[in-house]
Amino acid sequence: MQIPILSGVYTDNGPDMRLAYPVNLMPTPTKTGISAGYHRPADGLVAVGLGSGVGRGGIEWRGILYRVMGSRFVFISAAGDVIDIGEVGEGGPVTFTYGFDYLAVISNGNAYLYDGITLAQIVDVDLGVVVDGQWIDGYYLFTDGASLIVTELTDPFAINPLKYGSSESDPDPVLAILRLRNEIYALNRNTIEAFDNIGGALFPFQRIDGAKINKGTIGTHACCVFLETLAFVGGGRNEAPGVYLGVNASATKISTVEIDRVLATFTEVQLATTVVETRNGNDHSYLYIHLPDRTLVYDATASQQLGDAVWMTLTTSLSGLGQYRGRYLVWCYDRWNVADPSSFVVGILSSEVSSHYGQPVQWEFSTGITYADGKGAIFNQLELVALTGRVALGEDPSITTSHSADGMVFSQERSIKVGKIGERMKRLVWFRCGQMRHWRIQRFRGTSDAHVSFARLEVKIEGLAY
Repeated sequence: MQIPILSGVYTDNGPDMRLAYPVNLMPTPTKTGISAGYHRPADGLVAVGLGSGVGRGGIEWRGILYRVMGSRFVFISAAGDVIDIGEVGEGGPVTFTYGFDYLAVISNGNAYLYDGITLAQIVDVDLGVVVDGQWIDGYYLFTDGASLIVTELTDPFAINPLKYGSSESDPDPVLAILRLRNEIYALNRNTIEAFDNIGGALFPFQRIDGAKINKGTIGTHACCVFLETLAFVGGGRNEAPGVYLGVNASATKISTVEIDRVLATFTEVQLATTVVETRNGNDHSYLYIHLPDRTLVYDATASQQLGDAVWMTLTTSLSGLGQYRGRYLVWCYDRWNVADPSSFVVGILSSEVSSHYGQPVQWEFSTGITYADGKGAIFNQLELVALTGRVALGEDPSITTSHSADGMVFSQERSIKVGKIGERMKRLVWFRCGQMRHWRIQRFRGTSDAHVSFARLEVKIEGLAY
């Protein structure tokens, strides 16, 4: 008998069945002949250099990786060398955008322009405190939370106070600005408005009637462009936060009930610090939702193939939850580059390991409910069909399984070895695995030392009459 493993179930203190998404494992829908999909280890984090502060954002410009680390604006070579450029102030996540001549950095309420040689701050008093910004059609367009402000076409360091615009269909603050299909989107707390460049002597952008979305972002960095749409964490007025894809006056919710419940455990102030970003490759399109104690990842490609929302959890921890330490993903030097929001490390993503900066992390997945029409059963054998023999040289790691009859309390864990390097024919089997009276959930755990993919769970069950 085969038991699905791509998503699991558990219960909470209330009378609710809840989805258990895999931790540090990526569900991958592939028809292999063994199953319709498998869990593979999430890409590991490998350190390549050390900067001058914690990571706050990054971008590729003219073939070079640029980051803000601590209060310093730097560029990072392919070898991981960190070269200092200048001061941009302390603070939270930064925004990067660029035009033909300048790379703009928005940090600590200020805007800076870098031409490849000199870093200079825009000091025009008409700019005010900068919340976010984008480059479009020769303009650098900023927001101070209330107005939309453009620089002069002939001088990006100059601001004309007569060229202010606004996003005022709702009296909610402007939190972010994104560019999509050469249109500007002002993402407010409860609404989103689109603007098109019509030229003219004053503010050159005009609101697109009928393109308003009646939902908004919860934070400046809680949104991004994803699959030619706006992806954001937020909601409308008098709504609980969720995760949405929005464009052309409509918003589609992609967060499940479980994701909404996770978001509901945080306050509005905490969720305002959320960072949302994307990564694609290997026929997958990932949306990362970086929360204070974990990262939720939505796989749009897998969701489309399976006909159901596919989510997973990333965490840098050996047990429980912990802040995921791979943020500000930038494709440069033919690899995915990351920075650490809690240390000075800069690194890369690697599929060859699943550890984080040389330290082991946990992985976990569970099954749905095994139900035998209310009858009892004896579990004589469990076998995980897996790709073994890919562990590090000298390692002989173990994995464990446990089961639950109520979704809350699990049995004592039983461990087996997954095999050393080269043992690719190793079978992962547990014998005499107890019985169930009504229904049962199986859970599997291990660490990144067990660098293994799991394709299928087979069980041998003997039914009971009662």
